[in-house]
Amino acid sequence: MQILKWVLKVLVVCSMLEVFPLTLAAGCSEADRGALLGFKARILKDSTDSLSSWIGRDCCGGDWEGVECNPAGRVNALALQRPRGDSTLFMKGTLSSSLGNLQFLEVLVISGMKLIAGPIPESLSNLSRLKQLVLEDNGLQGNIPSGLGHIPFLQTLSLAGNHLSGAVPPSLGNLRSLVMLNLGRNSLTGPIPSRFKTLVLLQSFDLSFNLLSGSIPEFLGQFHNMTFIDLSNNQFSGHLPVSMFNLVTLSDLSLSHNQLTGSIPDQVGNLKSLSSLSLSHNKLIGPIPASISRLQKLWSLNLSRNGFSNPLPAISSKGVPSLLSIDLSFNNLSLGTVPNWIIDRQLSDVNLAGCKLRGAFPKFRPDSLCSMDLSDNLFTGSISTHFSNMTSLQKLKLSNNQLKFDLSELMVPNGISTIDLHSNQVSGSLSSILNNRTSSILEVIDVSNNLISGTIPELTEGSSLKVLNIGSNKIAGRVPGSISNLIELERLDVSRNQITGTIPASLGQLVKLEWLDVSINRLAGKIPTSLMGIKSMTHANFRANRLCGEIPQGRPYNIFPASTYAHNLCLCGKPLQPCKGKKQEMVPVNT
Repeated sequence: MQILKWVLKVLVVCSMLEVFPLTLAAGCSEADRGALLGFKARILKDSTDSLSSWIGRDCCGGDWEGVECNPAGRVNALALQRPRGDSTLFMKGTLSSSLGNLQFLEVLVISGMKLIAGPIPESLSNLSRLKQLVLEDNGLQGNIPSGLGHIPFLQTLSLAGNHLSGAVPPSLGNLRSLVMLNLGRNSLTGPIPSRFKTLVLLQSFDLSFNLLSGSIPEFLGQFHNMTFIDLSNNQFSGHLPVSMFNLVTLSDLSLSHNQLTGSIPDQVGNLKSLSSLSLSHNKLIGPIPASISRLQKLWSLNLSRNGFSNPLPAISSKGVPSLLSIDLSFNNLSLGTVPNWIIDRQLSDVNLAGCKLRGAFPKFRPDSLCSMDLSDNLFTGSISTHFSNMTSLQKLKLSNNQLKFDLSELMVPNGISTIDLHSNQVSGSLSSILNNRTSSILEVIDVSNNLISGTIPELTEGSSLKVLNIGSNKIAGRVPGSISNLIELERLDVSRNQITGTIPASLGQLVKLEWLDVSINRLAGKIPTSLMGIKSMTHANFRANRLCGEIPQGRPYNIFPASTYAHNLCLCGKPLQPCKGKKQEMVPVNT
């Protein structure tokens, strides 16, 4: 779905370049030049360096970056976009009302600048020739001006990725020529205005990641040109409108993360162009309709975290032939075994967590799987040889099952990035998966709450590991000083083991660490002051060890709750009692 959003943006930019090619005019209008300089004056900082080219008298000579003109020397396009992939570039300031004086403007794109704040100028409603208005991914605030609904020829309106609030203006329903509307990733409230029913030319409709409420209107079924609908991550309630399932051109439909109720209508099988359907994280119930097998172009199906129940439709080998990704996790399904129509397909992603699967682990086709989540089921036995031929596998999540095997038997492909086996009956030593042959691509290891023993092995350089969770096992010995080689580590949990020795001072070299839990072990000595060098730490737990001495007296360690340090030998200093012979000082707020 994100790919389609990107494609839509590219198409907009491409269409601008086709319709409005750079035309060298005899000279630009003095009024337009003044309007542009008015905009420049309100930009206090420009790390993109785009506006540094805005010098001289002729804004239409081709030297003013982002500015295009018609043959008469009137500015008809202003497009300032942060280069993709470079998050360090931005503009800081506000949008000047002088932009509303560019009477011949047909394209206005100011996107990705992050720190352009303040309101959207009301004066933009004066741009009577405007066809494309894109103000994405800035820091704009306040309400959407109702006057934008009076721009007669507007075809594209995108205000996504700002801090806009308030209701969606009903006046936007006046934009009869609108083809794309994107107001996603803001803080908009209230319902979808009923006046939107006049937007019959709409092809792309995105209101995702807001605080919108009410029901999804039936009139969406009248938008017969619609290819993309994303209303996800809001507070919409009520039933799925049946009319929406007659949109034969619809390619992407995402209504996930709402409060929708009822069932999926049988008419879902009418969406013959549908490639992606996401209804996850709602309150939908009933069986999944068999008509879904008629969706010949569907490649992604996500119905997770609802209340769907048995029976699962019996889909033939010719049904849903394009399917690549399926997620039925955490419903009220009781499948017993993985259906053959899932096992026998060349799928890239299989997510059947919490589907009451049981027995021996199933064998999938090995040549296509990239991601597998079969956690929270009742699988038993070993999985040691199931994944050795899955050369594309990147993420493996099998937590909360009853799997029983030795880590030394586990064979995974070199390209794997996530291994999550927590809460099983896995035994063996960590050295089987943490050694000098460990893939540099591996980012997540979670083998917590198992039966793993032995020690933490020496750790080599070149690791990309971000999460290492080995808590609640039977691991003994020391934390090796070579832990500092895990320079990308963000989360380390060695709690509830039998680890002895001291906390190595080299741990302070893990400057990206955000979460540290060494609780309920047999660690002794001091908490090293080197940990003060970790500025990103938001959670730490040293509880129930044999630690002694002064707690590092600086944030965040001296403001963590006292329970962080409880049940140790003789820790002292804030947030605990002062160390003997040392007066407790007030810590400044900005320490």
